[in-house]
Amino acid sequence: MNAAGFSKELSAEMRALLLRVEQELGPQPDPTLLPPHEGRAQSERINARNNVNLPPMAQAEDVLVAADAKIGSSACRMRVLVPYGAGAGAVLFVHGGGFAFCSPETHERCARVLANETRLPVLVPDYRLAPEHPFPAGLYDVVACLRGAFTTTLEAGVSAGPLIVSGDSAGANLALAAVMHEERAGHFLPSGMLLFYGTFGADFNTQSYGRFAEGPGLTRRKMQRYWNWYCPDENARRDPLAAPLRAGDTVLRALPPLYLVAAGIDPLLSDTLLFAERLKAVGRHDPVTVVPGVTHGFLQNTNELAAAREALTAAGEAVRGMIRGSQ
Repeated sequence: MNAAGFSKELSAEMRALLLRVEQELGPQPDPTLLPPHEGRAQSERINARNNVNLPPMAQAEDVLVAADAKIGSSACRMRVLVPYGAGAGAVLFVHGGGFAFCSPETHERCARVLANETRLPVLVPDYRLAPEHPFPAGLYDVVACLRGAFTTTLEAGVSAGPLIVSGDSAGANLALAAVMHEERAGHFLPSGMLLFYGTFGADFNTQSYGRFAEGPGLTRRKMQRYWNWYCPDENARRDPLAAPLRAGDTVLRALPPLYLVAAGIDPLLSDTLLFAERLKAVGRHDPVTVVPGVTHGFLQNTNELAAAREALTAAGEAVRGMIRGSQ
């Protein structure tokens, strides 16, 4: 179903934006039906329109996180975005893209706005992508970047301090799984997490998958293909590090404070709501925000969508609360 099918539910601003993008770009093939390198090139082209009027940063450069044979990670480039007046600490932000597409560049404007709103440097790993590198390759790269968040970025203007781990869509899955990995290993946990419209399970029969199976934008078929690329072994999808909704109660209780954001018109909406229910059931009180009238990936549109800017402003406030609570 196209955007017209949900015209009454889309906010006026979101509806106008979808129409404008359609007029600018014209019909685009489903990237999950293209060879991966072609799908990635298309994703980079489409996202280029979002990465204009970039907020200036005090420093913006790349660092290299070395491979760690002990955990199976590869050498990983990490984009470092330091806002003016940055405090000590950082946000490790894992970009989405169905585990297969996108990059630090496709998410740079979003990451820069997040840096300004949190007043912290934002670090964006360029982790390995599926299907060439299925689960758990990209996850292990994110774990290595989490461990090296401060040791590899000192010369790039980042000072050690509170660490917030964040991500959008598939990146929210990887961010959450990386923290679960470190909890399982008995390692340092961050001060908090920001998880934006995450894919937390591989159940394609949830309420929102049924309602928004044909979009607008993200569809059930696309998500099924993304999962087939990332975790083709369906037995492996029972691992909580692949599908965090399968995590046990003890693991959920041990997580740092979470701030969950979902899009109101999104096949993945139920993933966030189901995860929030699991958290509540173990006695947690993590805030959940559902942004009405917007579609999956709306945070990519901070240049044109007030709802995206407002969501990141609220996330910045949430981060400051997490940091205060950890001191």
